[in-house]
Amino acid sequence: MRGEVLHYDQAQGFGFIAAVDGSRYTFAREDLRGTAIPGKGTQIEFQPSGSQARDVFAIHAQVGAGQMAAVPAAATSVPQFGRRGSDQEVSAGMAATTAPASTGLWSYFWRSLTTNYASFGARARRKEYWGYYLFWAIAAVALSAIGFGIDGALGNLDAGMEEPIAGLALPGLFVLATLLPSIAVTVRRIHDLGLSGWFYLLIVLPYVGSLIIFVFAVIPSQKHENKWGPVPVGVKVPPPYAAAS
Repeated sequence: MRGEVLHYDQAQGFGFIAAVDGSRYTFAREDLRGTAIPGKGTQIEFQPSGSQARDVFAIHAQVGAGQMAAVPAAATSVPQFGRRGSDQEVSAGMAATTAPASTGLWSYFWRSLTTNYASFGARARRKEYWGYYLFWAIAAVALSAIGFGIDGALGNLDAGMEEPIAGLALPGLFVLATLLPSIAVTVRRIHDLGLSGWFYLLIVLPYVGSLIIFVFAVIPSQKHENKWGPVPVGVKVPPPYAAAS
């Protein structure tokens, strides 16, 4: 997968990557391959492993005033990703794959069910959280309606007949299949506030637990980088918090 280095602390040997799938990944010094120092803006390829980036290769670096970034020879030949070619081919391919990921409600929902299915280590803005649950609720209602329609066609809703099997089974299976991404997006939402994801366990408290999670869901994002990653894409950062260029 391709992405761009958002931050790398050489002293700590730790950094963040913004990937083309719209997710944020962390990486450590031991994940680097080659000799390049991945400064901010360096275009890289890596292997995602949950929220962690593995086998990080620099393929293109932005060089600004006072910044020197070396691009290793392996940048134009990366066998494990099935890529071989000239610098021009790498740059041309990069231009087609580094477009920013969509921040639409449906896009957030779809990524939560695919690339972020079990991603617990990043951040999720309010729009991502509510976008996921909006389409989640629509899907659950639609599956329920389809199930009851099937039961009606089979006669399961007639007096004295069996329970509406399909009307309960279809939404039930959907809830079960989406349990993990539902928990994950809530944990990422809590991370976005600078809090530990373990606060999600408050949901087990009768009555007040769900209310606390709801409050977490409506609080705005932290306007600065925290231990779970940078500010999510699409969140407006006011000038006092803007990083110096």
